[in-house]
Amino acid sequence: MTHHHVSPVSRGNARKMRKAMTDAELKLWNEVRANRLMDLSFRRQMPIAGYIVDFACPDKKLIVEIDGSQHALAEVSTSDSARTAKLEALGWTILRFWNDDVIRDIDNVCQHIVIAAGLAAAPLTEELVP
Repeated sequence: MTHHHVSPVSRGNARKMRKAMTDAELKLWNEVRANRLMDLSFRRQMPIAGYIVDFACPDKKLIVEIDGSQHALAEVSTSDSARTAKLEALGWTILRFWNDDVIRDIDNVCQHIVIAAGLAAAPLTEELVP
Protein backbone atom coordinates (compact mmCIF):
# COMPACT_ATOMS: atom_id res chain seq x y z
CA MET A 1 0.00 0.00 0.00
CA THR A 2 1.27 3.44 -0.89
CA HIS A 3 1.85 5.63 2.13
CA HIS A 4 0.87 9.28 2.05
CA HIS A 5 1.89 12.09 4.33
CA VAL A 6 -0.48 12.56 7.26
CA SER A 7 -0.39 15.90 9.00
CA PRO A 8 0.40 15.89 12.71
CA VAL A 9 -3.04 17.45 13.34
CA SER A 10 -4.84 14.63 11.52
CA ARG A 11 -2.71 12.03 13.25
CA GLY A 12 -3.53 13.57 16.64
CA ASN A 13 -7.25 13.79 15.84
CA ALA A 14 -7.30 10.14 14.77
CA ARG A 15 -5.57 9.14 17.99
CA LYS A 16 -8.18 11.05 20.05
CA MET A 17 -11.02 9.47 18.07
CA ARG A 18 -9.62 5.97 18.73
CA LYS A 19 -9.82 6.69 22.46
CA ALA A 20 -13.42 8.00 22.27
CA MET A 21 -15.22 5.45 20.09
CA THR A 22 -19.01 5.32 20.00
CA ASP A 23 -20.82 2.20 21.21
CA ALA A 24 -21.47 1.16 17.60
CA GLU A 25 -17.84 1.69 16.58
CA LEU A 26 -16.65 -0.31 19.58
CA LYS A 27 -19.04 -3.14 18.76
CA LEU A 28 -17.82 -3.35 15.16
CA TRP A 29 -14.18 -3.01 16.24
CA ASN A 30 -14.59 -6.01 18.52
CA GLU A 31 -15.78 -8.02 15.49
CA VAL A 32 -13.05 -6.96 13.05
CA ARG A 33 -9.98 -6.32 15.21
CA ALA A 34 -6.99 -8.66 15.10
CA ASN A 35 -8.11 -10.16 11.76
CA ARG A 36 -11.18 -11.77 13.42
CA LEU A 37 -13.42 -11.25 10.39
CA MET A 38 -12.31 -13.67 7.66
CA ASP A 39 -8.67 -12.71 8.28
CA LEU A 40 -9.29 -9.13 7.05
CA SER A 41 -6.92 -6.59 8.55
CA PHE A 42 -8.74 -3.41 9.64
CA ARG A 43 -7.43 -0.18 11.06
CA ARG A 44 -9.67 2.15 13.03
CA GLN A 45 -9.83 5.92 12.70
CA MET A 46 -7.38 5.88 9.81
CA PRO A 47 -6.40 9.13 8.05
CA ILE A 48 -6.88 8.89 4.27
CA ALA A 49 -6.70 11.81 1.83
CA GLY A 50 -7.34 14.44 4.48
CA TYR A 51 -10.22 12.53 6.07
CA ILE A 52 -10.34 10.24 9.07
CA VAL A 53 -12.36 7.14 8.21
CA ASP A 54 -13.94 4.97 10.89
CA PHE A 55 -12.48 1.66 9.69
CA ALA A 56 -10.27 0.78 6.74
CA CYS A 57 -9.03 -2.47 5.30
CA PRO A 58 -6.08 -1.28 3.19
CA ASP A 59 -5.51 -4.68 1.53
CA LYS A 60 -9.01 -4.62 0.02
CA LYS A 61 -9.23 -0.79 -0.25
CA LEU A 62 -12.43 -1.03 1.79
CA ILE A 63 -13.72 1.66 4.15
CA VAL A 64 -16.51 1.12 6.66
CA GLU A 65 -18.26 4.19 8.05
CA ILE A 66 -20.62 4.02 11.02
CA ASP A 67 -23.07 6.93 10.87
CA GLY A 68 -25.13 8.53 13.60
CA SER A 69 -28.40 10.39 13.05
CA GLN A 70 -26.58 13.64 12.19
CA HIS A 71 -25.64 12.08 8.85
CA ALA A 72 -29.31 12.27 7.80
CA LEU A 73 -29.11 16.09 7.81
CA ALA A 74 -28.91 17.59 4.31
CA GLU A 75 -25.65 19.50 4.87
CA VAL A 76 -23.90 16.49 6.42
CA SER A 77 -25.23 14.20 3.70
CA THR A 78 -23.83 16.54 1.05
CA SER A 79 -20.46 16.57 2.79
CA ASP A 80 -20.54 12.76 3.06
CA SER A 81 -21.23 12.49 -0.69
CA ALA A 82 -18.24 14.69 -1.56
CA ARG A 83 -16.04 12.70 0.81
CA THR A 84 -17.24 9.42 -0.69
CA ALA A 85 -16.59 10.66 -4.23
CA LYS A 86 -13.02 11.70 -3.37
CA LEU A 87 -12.23 8.41 -1.65
CA GLU A 88 -13.82 6.36 -4.47
CA ALA A 89 -11.72 8.32 -6.97
CA LEU A 90 -8.69 7.02 -5.08
CA GLY A 91 -9.93 3.44 -5.54
CA TRP A 92 -11.61 2.87 -2.17
CA THR A 93 -14.98 1.18 -1.72
CA ILE A 94 -17.07 2.79 1.01
CA LEU A 95 -19.72 0.98 3.05
CA ARG A 96 -21.99 3.01 5.32
CA PHE A 97 -24.03 1.61 8.18
CA TRP A 98 -26.25 3.35 10.71
CA ASN A 99 -25.26 3.08 14.37
CA ASP A 100 -28.52 1.24 15.04
CA ASP A 101 -27.77 -1.38 12.37
CA VAL A 102 -24.43 -2.16 14.01
CA ILE A 103 -25.90 -2.32 17.51
CA ARG A 104 -28.92 -4.46 16.56
CA ASP A 105 -27.67 -6.60 13.67
CA ILE A 106 -23.88 -6.94 13.79
CA ASP A 107 -23.95 -10.31 12.00
CA ASN A 108 -25.63 -8.80 8.93
CA VAL A 109 -23.21 -5.85 8.95
CA CYS A 110 -20.27 -8.26 9.05
CA GLN A 111 -21.79 -10.31 6.22
CA HIS A 112 -22.02 -7.18 4.05
CA ILE A 113 -18.38 -6.37 4.79
CA VAL A 114 -17.24 -9.88 3.84
CA ILE A 115 -19.23 -9.71 0.59
CA ALA A 116 -17.81 -6.28 -0.27
CA ALA A 117 -14.31 -7.60 0.40
CA GLY A 118 -14.94 -10.32 -2.18
CA LEU A 119 -14.66 -13.16 0.32
CA ALA A 120 -18.23 -14.40 -0.04
CA ALA A 121 -20.96 -14.32 -2.64
CA ALA A 122 -24.07 -12.27 -2.02
CA PRO A 123 -26.89 -14.51 -0.78
CA LEU A 124 -29.70 -15.20 -3.19
CA THR A 125 -32.93 -13.47 -2.34
CA GLU A 126 -36.14 -15.46 -2.22
CA GLU A 127 -37.15 -13.88 -5.52
CA LEU A 128 -34.17 -15.47 -7.28
CA VAL A 129 -34.54 -18.94 -5.77
CA PRO A 130 -36.66 -21.23 -8.00
